[in-house]
Amino acid sequence: MSAEWLSILALVALFVVGTLLPINMGALGFVAAWLVGTYALGLSEREIIDGISGDLVLTLVGVTYLFAIARNNGTVDLIVRGAVRTVGGRVGLVPWVMFAVTAVLTAIGAASPAACAIVGPIALGFAGRHRISPLMMGMFVVHGAQAGGFSPISIYGVITNSVMRDNGLPVDEGAIFLASFALNLAMAIALFLALGGRELLGRRVAEGGPDGGPDGGPVDGTGDVDGAPSGGGGTATAVAARRTVRTDQVITLAAFVAVALVALVFERNIGFTAITAAVILTALFPKEQKGAITQIAWSTVLLVAGVSTFATILSTAGAPEAVGTWAAGLGTVLLGALVLCYVGGVTSAFASSTALLPIIIPIAVPLISSGAVSAVAVVAALAVSSTVVDVSPFSTNGALMVANRPDTISEDRYYRQILGYGVIVTVAGPLVVWAAFVLSGVL
Repeated sequence: MSAEWLSILALVALFVVGTLLPINMGALGFVAAWLVGTYALGLSEREIIDGISGDLVLTLVGVTYLFAIARNNGTVDLIVRGAVRTVGGRVGLVPWVMFAVTAVLTAIGAASPAACAIVGPIALGFAGRHRISPLMMGMFVVHGAQAGGFSPISIYGVITNSVMRDNGLPVDEGAIFLASFALNLAMAIALFLALGGRELLGRRVAEGGPDGGPDGGPVDGTGDVDGAPSGGGGTATAVAARRTVRTDQVITLAAFVAVALVALVFERNIGFTAITAAVILTALFPKEQKGAITQIAWSTVLLVAGVSTFATILSTAGAPEAVGTWAAGLGTVLLGALVLCYVGGVTSAFASSTALLPIIIPIAVPLISSGAVSAVAVVAALAVSSTVVDVSPFSTNGALMVANRPDTISEDRYYRQILGYGVIVTVAGPLVVWAAFVLSGVL
């Protein structure tokens, strides 16, 4: 059996074993990378280890360390109260605020993981405090990042449009951007309706407690706080104390802004910037940061490190190209396009979308050159199929949501929720995208 197909079988086995048994899939990824890399590809152990995505690992460590500090000193509560005030206390609008903010960040050039790293912990903190589905809130952040991800000045957009030009394909920047935005918006709407969004629309959060109301609870449509009269609970002194902003919280907020500016404007690595901010805060306020290191999402770090290592083995073995070449050789152009959408979707669920886009689009050139399908439609389908699956817990965006889960849900349960949703999107997403953009001829 060839190395590329052996690596694909190993990927299937990794997924099945990791789903059926309580074994961290990152640990399985390391085992699979070692066995396939050593015995099928003849790689040295040093070469296999080099496949670890240091960027992903550093991002997860730095971001979860910084937000652990923010949770410890109450800054996250402060930010949540601010989010409540921006929408007039309407709980049902907050997920859409998070979707829009993340979309704007990626549309103006932020890397998708950077935007998710900045918005995700805040969004999930709010979800935990106001009985919003963490799955819905986390996926709103990821879908928001992907919705804005193909603007003409975004990272994905620049890569996709450049690859199209380099391969002599017609470019329609607006069409690809709108295709991604429309699909991710539709998925967000479906999540909102399926996961209790309509019930949130009648709820409000009053000013006062750490969670908005005098008792820290959401206000329903009758003006009651968790069923109690809206005027009850908490003295004026307690409310005033809760509203006090301490020096360490102000400096933590300034650190958030600095991390965002350095990462987004100056294009520095967000992992380095976040961990630098965390170290400075720990030095300034050592007592308040006790235990923050232990709150780093170490199990998620293992997951991402192992899976990203095996993804490198897949790429080294030539698995994506092998399947793509096979798809291009199919007799039916439409079927070949569908197969390539699945190649992009499944591969990207375990690997970097940014790295995959320059690979998957040129593979489709033989299909497009036949003239039987629209070049823009095929590229849009491939681009969206390869990025919408970033909800997977094995991708950076999905892993960031797992790492920043609210305390109201266990890590294992939340991981399995995101894994289940990721499987649904990976299985159904490419088919829906292919039907919407290629089969329908809308682009």
